[in-house]
Amino acid sequence: MAAFLASKASMAGLSAKPVHRARVASARAAPARLASRRGPLQVSAKKTEGGPIVAIAGVTGAVGQEFLTVLSQRDFPYGEMKMLSSARSAGKKFEWEGETYTIEELTEESLEGVDIALFSAGGSISKKFGPVCMEKGVIMVDNSSAFRMTEGVPLVIPEVNPEAMAHVRWGKGKGQKGAIIANPNCSTIIALMAVTPIHKKATVKRMVVSTYQAASGAGAAAMAELETQMREVLDGKPPTTTIFGRQYAFNLFSHNSGVDLATGYNEEELKLVKETAKIWNTKDVAITATCVRVPTMRAHAESINLELVDELSEADAKEILSKAPGITIVDDRVKNDFPTPLGVSNKDNVHVGRIRQDISQKGQRGIELFVCGDQIRKGAAQNAVQIAEALL
Repeated sequence: MAAFLASKASMAGLSAKPVHRARVASARAAPARLASRRGPLQVSAKKTEGGPIVAIAGVTGAVGQEFLTVLSQRDFPYGEMKMLSSARSAGKKFEWEGETYTIEELTEESLEGVDIALFSAGGSISKKFGPVCMEKGVIMVDNSSAFRMTEGVPLVIPEVNPEAMAHVRWGKGKGQKGAIIANPNCSTIIALMAVTPIHKKATVKRMVVSTYQAASGAGAAAMAELETQMREVLDGKPPTTTIFGRQYAFNLFSHNSGVDLATGYNEEELKLVKETAKIWNTKDVAITATCVRVPTMRAHAESINLELVDELSEADAKEILSKAPGITIVDDRVKNDFPTPLGVSNKDNVHVGRIRQDISQKGQRGIELFVCGDQIRKGAAQNAVQIAEALL
């Protein structure tokens, strides 16, 4: 525990080590197939006497499973672990780190005695159990949109704004106060990991983002359906369209979130706009976004155009990004090698490339970036676990 606490100040992602994902005895076939591709090594999280009691709410989902993978790979010290899910999954046997767990139904009683709860069970569930966590002295780290824009709830990317949660700490005992810390939306996390170091140096005046978002953003069922559709279309069969109501394989479409009829912006685009303003604690940056769903499995890509207040050269931008925590530069013009969703899948760091001056802007006040990040990992589970680490 002491060794972990001594090193936790570094918020940069650690190099991923292959690890088996925890297995639910009756998990659906398609997600189980995806999980089986992880590799042969088993890495143990640190079960530590006196460590926090941790609960995973929504443990059978894609992000819930990734929580466990990341906890293992980062050697997170825990005293006890509770696996929570819906009544439908309650009673299933669950193997993780050499122990067999029985999944419990997420109820008020199941949160009794928990210190830190990692939630990825959907916004309505988070809204129901957020007040329960506060009352019971549980620190909820929530991956849904339920509390992101709630005043007083920190919206945190540890590499970007750790100060927002500085007042929240694991209290180790009955004196701990309950709290909610929100994980930003995946596209926001991936964008701000790359843009914030530049913003701190040259101040972003305007940011234009176009996203190319993977199936994982819609959950394990969407990932499974994309895989199914690929086979069906190649076999000349009508594709199964349960999740999105349309063909996803070999296609792309405007993000499937609801569209504001007055402005034409969808919810995903507005999340990026509003969350960036909250995380940066400013209303002075003009932000616009276009979000698109593309048929990749688990990593998002983003094209980002920045208009800056101060001049910044391409070389200086690369130098800044090369020193930024959680960033890997992939930018080889000779080989035409730049970030790809496949290249960043199952990786901790966000990959940044196509770093260049915007030739449409005068002077050196425009920078272009192409960014990729694993949506399930840094875009969700890893960010939440890093928040949990900062609580210790």
